[in-house]
Amino acid sequence: MAEYDYDLFVIGAGSGGVRAARTAAATGARVAIAEDRYLGGTCVNVGCVPKKLYSYAAHFHEAFDDSAGFGWEIGESPRFNWATLRDNKIEEIKRLNGIYGRLLDGAGVRLINGRAKVVDEHRVEVAGETFSAEKILVAVGGWPWVPDFPGNEHALDSNQIFDLDTFPKRFLVLGGGYIAVEFASIFNGLGSDTHLVYRGELFLRGFDHEVREFTRDEMAKKGVNLHFETNIEYVEKTDNGLCVTLTNGETLEVDAILAATGRRPHLQGLGLDRLDIALNPDGTLKVNERYETSVASILALGDVTGGPELTPVALAEAMHMVQHHFSETPPRALDYRNIATAVFCHPNIGTVGLSEEQARAEFDAICIYTADFRPMKHTLSGSDERCLMKLVVDDASDRVLGAHIVGEEAGEVIQGIAIAVRAGLTKADFDATVGIHPTGAEELVTMRTPTRS
Repeated sequence: MAEYDYDLFVIGAGSGGVRAARTAAATGARVAIAEDRYLGGTCVNVGCVPKKLYSYAAHFHEAFDDSAGFGWEIGESPRFNWATLRDNKIEEIKRLNGIYGRLLDGAGVRLINGRAKVVDEHRVEVAGETFSAEKILVAVGGWPWVPDFPGNEHALDSNQIFDLDTFPKRFLVLGGGYIAVEFASIFNGLGSDTHLVYRGELFLRGFDHEVREFTRDEMAKKGVNLHFETNIEYVEKTDNGLCVTLTNGETLEVDAILAATGRRPHLQGLGLDRLDIALNPDGTLKVNERYETSVASILALGDVTGGPELTPVALAEAMHMVQHHFSETPPRALDYRNIATAVFCHPNIGTVGLSEEQARAEFDAICIYTADFRPMKHTLSGSDERCLMKLVVDDASDRVLGAHIVGEEAGEVIQGIAIAVRAGLTKADFDATVGIHPTGAEELVTMRTPTRS
């Protein structure tokens, strides 16, 4: 008889947990997974997927306006129905939840509904039942938090914002990261009078500074009201909605407030504190390259470990973890350099590799190539939206260290460029590539003269 009920017990059925469970089961391991909320985790239910659907919806407003220059006549002014978008999104998420369930079932993974609690190094408890496992994987992801200020009970978090009963005609988002700028763009595009409040001098800290400034200007042109170097002092509920007083003395009346101030590891109640597992300074679980915590039988991956909070990273970590623990040929350590990412604000941001500031700190001499232009589409649409393309190049080796795009479908374009940057291609390689005309992306292979060096 086996010493344990399972070879692997996964806590959390998000992207990383489900991939780890299925991949481990494919090796012949006996696997169970526990989830107390919804299959697919943050990304499928309250993250990437619904956010992108809402972003698509928000772009139609501009598309209707742009169409006139191309000969389209829209008689009656288009109207947006929040309930239709919300409810169609709900049905799509249900469909995806069902797919995740069928994937687990097809892989032979047992799904247990409930919040698991770690009892000791090899046992977990779910809904009053105890299971033993040779290895326990913690993949519970993050959970949004709302800052402490008077009236913060009136603020929504990013889990709640998708399913509002009514559409807010006046909307405020607090924060300066991915979620904040994306939802500011989304609600602005859907028709809200939108405000973004951020305590810093410029949002998207950690991104290339020129990209941040360009995005700020484009979002402002589209009507997002940006309030930098200020914060929420307090919020009061009134007959007309919510009255927000900022630390700079300004007051705003809005119908809804989103606190998009980040996510923290969803570790409460898991019982890990009993085992005195080592933490990183930010409170995430400290792991080695085999995804082992300080207790070797307890593994962790994804957002709980403090790495890049991106779904593809969690998926990659899951496959690496399985190779380390359930295969005879362990992989090399996962390389976290040159991971591409996109921000689905309007216009989109796509970026991979080093920012100009990072490259200046790391290399003796660099060359910067930029193209700031009005896309061909808008020569007829009448829109004043502009696009930014940027390459950061090491002067000594000619290697492209970073690529950055702000413009329509930047996320789609940057994926292909990410392969080139990760492969270590040079600016000469880019220059030798024949462009596709007419596209905005051809600028990436036609920039010949450095903007600065």
